[in-house]
Amino acid sequence: MAKKPVVVIGLGEMGSVFARGLLRLGHPVYPVNRDANIKKLAKQLPNPKLVLIAVAENDLPRVLETIPKPWRNRLALLQNELLPDDYKAFDDVTVISVWFEKKKGQDSKIIIPSPVYGPRAQLLTDALATLNITTKVIERSHDMLNELVVKNLYILTSNIAGLRTGGTVGELWSDHQIFAQQVANEVIKLQEGLTGSRFNNHTLINTMLDAFNGDPVHQCMGRSAPTRLARALEHADRLGLELPTLRAIAADQAAGIHT
Repeated sequence: MAKKPVVVIGLGEMGSVFARGLLRLGHPVYPVNRDANIKKLAKQLPNPKLVLIAVAENDLPRVLETIPKPWRNRLALLQNELLPDDYKAFDDVTVISVWFEKKKGQDSKIIIPSPVYGPRAQLLTDALATLNITTKVIERSHDMLNELVVKNLYILTSNIAGLRTGGTVGELWSDHQIFAQQVANEVIKLQEGLTGSRFNNHTLINTMLDAFNGDPVHQCMGRSAPTRLARALEHADRLGLELPTLRAIAADQAAGIHT
C-alpha cells in the first residue's frame, strides 16, 4: 500500500537531507519553494503525513502565517533559535533540534544525536536513520524545552563570543573560558526571559560542552552571528534585560574593534 505523501517547505541543504530520508522510507515528497502556490497544493494534498518546514529561522514567522488550515496540525519544525512560543498557535507540532551539519557537496556531519519531540517524532527518527543520522526521541514537552534551550545556548554563545575571539568552539573554551562563560550565562538569562522558565546554568553549560567536544573544530562565527547578536539584544531590550557582555560585544562591533 502506498505511503502518505510528505510536504517539505524549503528544499535547501537541510530540507534535502530530510526529504531524502523520507523518500527512502517510501513517502512521496512534495517540495514547496518560494514560487509555489501553497494553497493550491494544500487542496491537492489535504491529508499529508507530515508538513516539514525547513526554511531558515528568519523566514519561519512569514511561512507559518501562510500555512493552510488542513496542514496546521501536521507540522514539523527544525529551525535554530526555536522556542515553544514560536509555534504556540499550532497543535500537535513535531520539533527536532538538529545537531548535524550539512554543507553543499559534503555528507552530513553529526555532532551529537538530535532530540526530536512530538506526534511525528518516530517518522523523523526513522527517516534520518536511513541516512545513519542519530536522533533521540523526547517524551515530555518540558524536556524538549531544555533541548531547544541547549541548542540556542550553543548557537548564540559560539556565534556571539566568536565575534570577538574568532576561531573554533574548542579554542573558545580552552583559550577564552571565562569570557565564554560570561556570554553563556547571559544567553541563559535571555532564554529564561523568553520562556518564563528557570534553568540550571551548570547543567546547560555542561551539555553545551558535550556538543563542543563532539566537533571541537567547528568554527564559532558563521555569517549569521551579527544578526543573532542584534536579535538577542532586541529581545533583551523588550524584556528589560541588561546583558552587559553582549552589549559590550555589540559596541565593539559598531566601533569596528576586534580583539
